[in-house]
Amino acid sequence: MTTDINFAPGELVRARGREWVVLPGSSDDIMSLRPLAGSERELQVLSRSLEIDGITSATFKLPTADRVGPQDEALLLRDAFQMSLRRGAGPFRSAGRISFEPRSYQLVPMMMGLKLDVVRLLIADDVGIGKTIEAGLIARELYDRGEIERLSVLCPPHLVKQWVDQLRTKFHLPAVAVTPSSASRLERGLPINDSIFRAHSITVVSLDYVKSDARRDHYAEYCPELCIVDEAHTCVASEDSHQRYRLVERIAAKVDRHLLLLTATPHSGDDVAYSKLLGLIDPSFRNLIGDAERWNPELRDRLAERYVQRRRVDIEAWNEAGAFPKHEVAVPDATYKLAGDHEAFLELALDYCTATVERAGSDEKHQRLAFWGTLALMRCVGSSPAAALHALTTRSANMGDEPDSSSVLDNFDADGENNDVEPSLITDDTDLAALISLAQTLVAQPGKDPKVMALIKRLRPMIAEGFKPIIFCRYISTAKWVRDALAKEFKKHRVEVVTGELASDDRRAIVDDMASDEARILVATDCLSEGIDLQELFDAVVHYDLSWNPTRHQQRNGRVDRFGQLSKIVRSLLVYGENNPVDGAVLEVILRKAEKIQKATGVPVPLPDDDRKVTQAVLKALLLRRKNVRDGRGRQMSLDFDDVPLVKEMEQKWLDAAERERANRTVFAQRSLRPEDVRPEWERTRGILGRPEEIETFVRRGLARLNIPHVQLDGGGIRLDGARLPSTIVDRMDIPVTGTVRLIPAGGTTDHLHRTHPLVSALADLLIERSLDTMADPDDPSILPRSGAWTTSVVKRITTVLLLRIRHQIATQSESGLLLAEETDAIAFEGANDFPSLLGVEANVLLSGIATQETSMAAKVREVRTALSRIDVWRGAIEERALDRSRALVEDHRRIRDAVKGRGRIDVFPVLPVDIIGLFVLMPELD
Repeated sequence: MTTDINFAPGELVRARGREWVVLPGSSDDIMSLRPLAGSERELQVLSRSLEIDGITSATFKLPTADRVGPQDEALLLRDAFQMSLRRGAGPFRSAGRISFEPRSYQLVPMMMGLKLDVVRLLIADDVGIGKTIEAGLIARELYDRGEIERLSVLCPPHLVKQWVDQLRTKFHLPAVAVTPSSASRLERGLPINDSIFRAHSITVVSLDYVKSDARRDHYAEYCPELCIVDEAHTCVASEDSHQRYRLVERIAAKVDRHLLLLTATPHSGDDVAYSKLLGLIDPSFRNLIGDAERWNPELRDRLAERYVQRRRVDIEAWNEAGAFPKHEVAVPDATYKLAGDHEAFLELALDYCTATVERAGSDEKHQRLAFWGTLALMRCVGSSPAAALHALTTRSANMGDEPDSSSVLDNFDADGENNDVEPSLITDDTDLAALISLAQTLVAQPGKDPKVMALIKRLRPMIAEGFKPIIFCRYISTAKWVRDALAKEFKKHRVEVVTGELASDDRRAIVDDMASDEARILVATDCLSEGIDLQELFDAVVHYDLSWNPTRHQQRNGRVDRFGQLSKIVRSLLVYGENNPVDGAVLEVILRKAEKIQKATGVPVPLPDDDRKVTQAVLKALLLRRKNVRDGRGRQMSLDFDDVPLVKEMEQKWLDAAERERANRTVFAQRSLRPEDVRPEWERTRGILGRPEEIETFVRRGLARLNIPHVQLDGGGIRLDGARLPSTIVDRMDIPVTGTVRLIPAGGTTDHLHRTHPLVSALADLLIERSLDTMADPDDPSILPRSGAWTTSVVKRITTVLLLRIRHQIATQSESGLLLAEETDAIAFEGANDFPSLLGVEANVLLSGIATQETSMAAKVREVRTALSRIDVWRGAIEERALDRSRALVEDHRRIRDAVKGRGRIDVFPVLPVDIIGLFVLMPELD
């Protein structure tokens, strides 16, 4: 059965015995519909030609006088409709779909993207500023504007789950993980020649799963309209990343594909890698290296429109008070002094290492094997007796293998993973009996380890202040050694250990499970130092083992010192040995200089020593001085390495790189964007959709209406038992609420009470669906009357307030066609006047005025019937109000486009007739 009537988005139709709203994407025959009394989870796609009873026009039913309710029911109905809005009418389409309150600075990349026909951005904000948030806002906005239908995130394997969780919980985008373990399951049941990336519109993909020659072409062919590449520097950073680079280069080659590149370290000192990264945005940027002020001005300005790079001080300059915690560096450091057997073991190990290097002679390969092998042993000795014993008693399977110098020096792996396994000795030297025996003695006396004792001494006051620390160790054996010691000392705390022995999902599961323990301590290797956000559970970092790469320390601190941290203060602490010359060398030449340079320039810059020649030279000098001391030709080893020529050279290169980086950051366009110009529009949109205090009030009223047990908390918030929620609520929740939960109006936890929280959505959908169902049982407590009357002092004459739902069609110049937006509104008429007395917020406020004198039900029904008889007279004013709202929305959109210097035209049209959700008569008090 067909019909000649065509329906536009927002219009009402009747099919299969109920009313529906026509959604964008519908055609003359195939129609996408949402139930008028239901949620978007019940979307249906119907073919008009196959519908036996056809699809016909429908009208929204008016309220009736059959059941006239009191004020509290009217307010609950109003709030339920407001909370149910998903398609916000403001210029930011995504505002109604996110579950957090973004900061002004996080809107800047989205603003920059709105300027571009094809959104291609390099987002290079510092660690902890919120690049995932910024990319997610862009993705959600493009998705809600209809400019993309699919998106994909490419990230290192260990970040896949975190991205899936972030997209689902913060942006309500149903992401699917694509990894080696999940791909076969996702492919099962797909038609031949179909693709995961076409069957699933939103995917988070392990870079290492799709980078291979066998999968690269397939992914590039089916890659969605928007691709987000996280840790983008790993795609260009080294020879090991060539497969990743070829993959992303293929994706970027499609000039109309939206592309977001995310990295906190766009320039690691390698100009070639940097130019390759810029070339992914646009091939013309490949030659932009060196000082940005000397670049071709036209190219530089074009790049500035696509490059976002900000430090904390940049954010603070935008008056973003409270965006980040205050970072305190614990003073003094946690130092310890080796004595007795522990000092003897270090001396014996250093003597062994020095002798081993001497015995290597002039043979170049033997020299390399000896140097790197002894260096690895020195690291283990300084880490813990357990790590030293493991290294001393483990031999490499292949004695001739070259050692992994990258692992010894803490270089970053292309996968973002860290090798935390203790190195094997690459030697056939059997003269280790004395070292092994002494190591076994130390391992048998864990309570006498001076390094652990120094840690415990500094942890006690830190924990007493309420800090929840993460202790970072270099090796697996050390992490377990420290965990065992802390578990004995802090018996009331839950102490867990996470190392590279565990799969990434298991690591995350252990961390997440600690949320239920208020007293918690986490010991981890650097497998947790990059990418994984820990700010909701921990607020202190202890560097138990010094990293030989200062960027690693920044990454460790960045796990807690970041946007979303619930504590106002975070703290970091260094642990090192006063008489350990290896620790001294790392502190003096690397870490202290990094700190000095960052304080002088305000810019954290990677160590310009990628081949680590300086590090090698310093450590060789250390061994030489050890030999001189042993042979009686020098005094005890000095920590002054300025006489090593490469050290001075490296420091100057480092300062030059920092100055160049600071100058480059002043070039880019986000400094000229003014978030304060756009923030009011965002606030207005969020205000229409519901503010935190309004959301909490709605939830409390809704739970009380349905007789669901809950407790109102002092200071705001609600506590309830998820097990006591009725099935009518649970069945409507995308993510179930289980166990006892505390819902707070604002914060960074998963129980943040936002308008898209599953409980809020489920309550709103249930109340609306039941209240609009004319066939529902009137005794059902979830049914709210759509008409009401009460006496109040806020009016002097009988005043009728009509609660409206206005649907708008938004027409843009994009290929997405018409978009649908919705908003609630109110209009008030005094007595029998044909023209409204109050509009919008002012009319809405009348409903909240305190009800006073009792009035008989007969009088209430009479007044409601009188008001209903005036509806046809008021229709003209209602439609004019809808037109005014559409015109206002055009201006809102225009202001945003002007702020970002956007192009194109926006037209907004109301869908008429307007839905009259509720009719409420306010009667003045009798004298």
